[in-house]
Amino acid sequence: MAETAEQPVASPGPSAVFTQPGRHRVAVFALDGVIPFELGIPLRILGGARHPDDGTPLYEVVTCSLRPGTVRTDADFPIVVEHGVAALAEADTVIVPASHELGSVFSEGRLPGPLAKAFTVVRPGARMVSICTGSFLLGAAGLLDGRRATTHWSSADDFQRLFPKIKVDPDVLYVDDGDVLTSAGVAAGIDLCLHIVRRDFGTAVANSVARRTVVPPHREGGQAQYVRRPLPEPQLASTERARAWALDRLDQPLSLREMAERESMSVRTFTRRFREEVGLSPGQWLTQQRVEHARQLLESTDLSVDQVARQAGFGTGASMRQHLQAALGVSPTAYRRTFQTAQVR
Repeated sequence: MAETAEQPVASPGPSAVFTQPGRHRVAVFALDGVIPFELGIPLRILGGARHPDDGTPLYEVVTCSLRPGTVRTDADFPIVVEHGVAALAEADTVIVPASHELGSVFSEGRLPGPLAKAFTVVRPGARMVSICTGSFLLGAAGLLDGRRATTHWSSADDFQRLFPKIKVDPDVLYVDDGDVLTSAGVAAGIDLCLHIVRRDFGTAVANSVARRTVVPPHREGGQAQYVRRPLPEPQLASTERARAWALDRLDQPLSLREMAERESMSVRTFTRRFREEVGLSPGQWLTQQRVEHARQLLESTDLSVDQVARQAGFGTGASMRQHLQAALGVSPTAYRRTFQTAQVR
């Protein structure tokens, strides 16, 4: 791969890259060979997050590079970036999308001089995020040593070989390790950015962004990024109607037979088709949807834990506590306390 990062890096110096006081400042670090799709994810997702009361943007997102000017992409067009590394020095969150022109990073796990210098200007406490193989840059900068992280499944073996101190998990969509977050390839960057919005401002804001972007509002980070299973034949009936029917009745007991009857299938056929389409059993999917509904109710209402449990279909507070602990690692009370603090009021 071409070694393009040896270009001189502009001095950060005094700057006013970010101009909107009070907003969370996000710098997206674009390097030669950047993938345009992944470069655009943070602006589309984070830049689309709005305050639920007055509609004002919650993030200010800017694109930067080693120096202002033209940046090559892996497509047949370049982009023009107005900001240099000064943006890294001012950002609250730095996002590094994948680039295909970073030879020594991918072959040796080493940052070229200008890139190493650029990472030193990131202010202490800033949150670092990678999309796809942008994780190699964080790894080469030493930011992932001793941490759990992920990358695109096809690069996971090389990632582990180059950075043996990283606890590589190749089977998940994204990993949240507090102040450092990594995602798998391409669309998993959307999942990670929605997770960031949810973590910063709550489920209601993240779901609003997802609706406008026409993407699923939530996929757990632990969901497999690459599942070796055959796709259903296009002529076969879908289980979509049964899923829609179930989502409208999460507060009620739902049997597998009832769901299968919505599609005029036998339970055995329905279960097989459901797994082919969703990658989960009907029971696993229902639990996942109920957990998500419970999260929304815990954040956005003053209902008691027992009331939330009934509306989400868990029946009792004890049952819901068990499921939330298994899915999220926290109790309903702890989850509500955390997100009522972070959520926009």
